Amino acid sequence: MHDNELEIDAALVRRLLEEQFPQWAQLPIERVVLMGTDNALYRLGDRMVVRLPRIERAATTLEKECCWLPAIRPHLPVPVPEVLGEGAPCDTFSLPWAIYSWLAGERVAIDEIDGEDAFAADLAEFLSSLQRVDAAGGPPPGDHNFGRGEPLAERDAQVQAWLPKLEARRIDTGVITGAWEEALRAPAWEGSPVWIHGDLDATNLLMTEGKLSGVIDFGGLAVGDPACDVMIAWKLLTPTGRQTFRSVLAVDDATWIRSRGWIASQAAGALSYYTDENHPVLVRAARRWVAELT
Repeated sequence: MHDNELEIDAALVRRLLEEQFPQWAQLPIERVVLMGTDNALYRLGDRMVVRLPRIERAATTLEKECCWLPAIRPHLPVPVPEVLGEGAPCDTFSLPWAIYSWLAGERVAIDEIDGEDAFAADLAEFLSSLQRVDAAGGPPPGDHNFGRGEPLAERDAQVQAWLPKLEARRIDTGVITGAWEEALRAPAWEGSPVWIHGDLDATNLLMTEGKLSGVIDFGGLAVGDPACDVMIAWKLLTPTGRQTFRSVLAVDDATWIRSRGWIASQAAGALSYYTDENHPVLVRAARRWVAELT
């Protein structure tokens, strides 16, 4: 998926546990097939998961998550991972890694949500609770979270560089360009920076019996413009669910427009970098996001 990925397998995880967490070294280890683009995940026994950065830049996000998640976790209305152990770089593996609690539930499937209005309200309440957590001292957007939460104008050069790549792949950029340009014209966030998850989508939300039951992967944490989290409304919800979500979260007009810009920019980035060969799930998702912007 990336040119500079580290080689990671279950045998490596076993060696790291034997060296640094011998009390857990004999537990079963199983690769988690559905995982993100920057980290490898291995389930450890029934109650834990090991997370290892595939590339060097992901190590910074993991260290930040381990630092801040313990302070944020108690204030949230749904379960999120607990940091159980922080692995140190060593000869066996050159980057930091971590062990988290395993959360029960399945990745959110849009067509399996039980009552979209209730789900949308629960999702909005999660974000509202996150935004109320004291953000003093929290990290501003930057390379550690791919700039999620920064002013959209700071992303314009990158978006403009992505658009020709989409056209070369015969992807219609009209909807993306329209949403992006409208978002650039919208007023910037004028409130105090708030905590943002930074990477909300179906792969980082868990559901049990059709209801929101957990949120994972806080590597995109930062304090900034909440519009980048509001874009989950375009990724996951129908127009009816979006209105419930917007009402419960009390999203103002400018933030709503900027959230469309965020989804447009993320779709452009995903479709210009990933392909049906190296990440078909993300490519299909990005195409669906674009369709929701019409």
